[in-house]
Amino acid sequence: MAFYVRDEATDDAVRKLARLTGQSLTVTVRHAVEAEYARRKQAVPLMERLKPLVDRYQAFPASGEQADKAFFDALSGDE
Repeated sequence: MAFYVRDEATDDAVRKLARLTGQSLTVTVRHAVEAEYARRKQAVPLMERLKPLVDRYQAFPASGEQADKAFFDALSGDE
């Protein structure tokens, strides 16, 4: 049940975190992986996060205006 880290940067990062927390390498890796797993499992999907904004936008009445090049030229005074 060995776990080998062959990447020097990963090894360095784990060792820094272990020193900072005062934990063994094994405990450090386990806690880091469990924390990341929990974070991702609890993450709210983008579409759910955007739903209130989409609902608010869709509640605005249509202006009836066509936003084409002529419309934007008129806004900027470049008619």
